[in-house]
Amino acid sequence: MCRNFKQSVVYSLMISCFLLCTFTSALFSQKDISVYDTVFEQYPQYESTGFVFPIGDTSYGGYYNAKKFDIDNHLGDDWNGVGGGDTDLGDPIYASASGYVFYARDTGIDTWGNVIRIVHKYKGKYYETLYAHCDEINIAENTMVPTGGRIGTIGNANGQYLAHLHFELRDDVTLGLGHGYHENKNGYLDPTAFIEANAYTKEN
Repeated sequence: MCRNFKQSVVYSLMISCFLLCTFTSALFSQKDISVYDTVFEQYPQYESTGFVFPIGDTSYGGYYNAKKFDIDNHLGDDWNGVGGGDTDLGDPIYASASGYVFYARDTGIDTWGNVIRIVHKYKGKYYETLYAHCDEINIAENTMVPTGGRIGTIGNANGQYLAHLHFELRDDVTLGLGHGYHENKNGYLDPTAFIEANAYTKEN
């Protein structure tokens, strides 16, 4: 009887874990890619012609990359104001490229805070940019945004960190929210290197 009870408990825990993982994956995964096909067929003018830095054009004056991609398995870049501390709290965040805002909300996770996620169609391929720890979100979900459009403000994840923007750029648009750090970087790009190689210009 005791043995059967223990097995029953183990099976119940396994099922609960599976359901929780499935729910979490569904909550933070992107929509089916066919949805993006439909979106950009309807709004072809929002296909990207290049990328800018999320803290302002291609020069990012007044900011520095405090923690670069791949340092300590970092999956993005952390942009800080040169003044240090919380001097950049409330500074504007801009869309790195034109695209479709599919996620813009409080994640409910302390280490993430408010997050904005945008899908871009660039040279026939889909990319995602992710903007985390926002103080304010100034864009609605299921809307289109132009390159350089204001989408939010730099925050500190409700006091979890000193103010900064955690910024990711992905070439796999099926990934979930993620963890910000991981040794497996499949689907993640070095944001600065990619933007510098694919910079938006007015001539595009």
